[in-house]
Amino acid sequence: MKRLLATLAAVLALSGCGYNDFQRLDEQSKAAWSEVLNQYQRRADLVPNIVATVKGEAAFEQDTLTKVVEARAKATSIQVTPETLNNPEAFNKFQAAQGELSGALSRLMVVAERYPQLQANQAFRDLRVTLEGTENRITVARNRYIQTVQEYNVLARSFPTNLTAKVFSYDAKPSFTVQNEAQISTPPAVDFSKPASRP
Repeated sequence: MKRLLATLAAVLALSGCGYNDFQRLDEQSKAAWSEVLNQYQRRADLVPNIVATVKGEAAFEQDTLTKVVEARAKATSIQVTPETLNNPEAFNKFQAAQGELSGALSRLMVVAERYPQLQANQAFRDLRVTLEGTENRITVARNRYIQTVQEYNVLARSFPTNLTAKVFSYDAKPSFTVQNEAQISTPPAVDFSKPASRP
């Protein structure tokens, strides 16, 4: 009987100190992170199709295509494990590689739109729509991860659950950030008096 009461007391103590909430949010953040990776992988799988279609339909800046291929190779070469979530350095490295691929794809789309023959190609239009949808899915997945991590980190830093976090080594998780906050805080200059500059 004493053993049962001790077990019951331990269960109540753990649930009261946020232990179960940590378990729930840790699993949610892992699931949200998996969805982010899933969407990044979907984009990486799509890139070879984009490059092949563009190469087949237009002869233009080879340098742009090369940068897309290189950025894709770099992004997919980074090994991502569950420990990445608790390693800010590895997390930032992964995030930087994905950001580089996003930039390369954006430049490719801007350059490709200058070619009427390519714009008229149905396969290219389909790929562009698919790529836009992929980028939207990545944004949604990242937002879900950010919200889950925020909830987890609030629990890890609030009293008295921060004591539970310390006892069970529930460190705060890294969240997504932009690469250059100062750059995006500067409003873009809009000037219709000049033609658009080349990327």
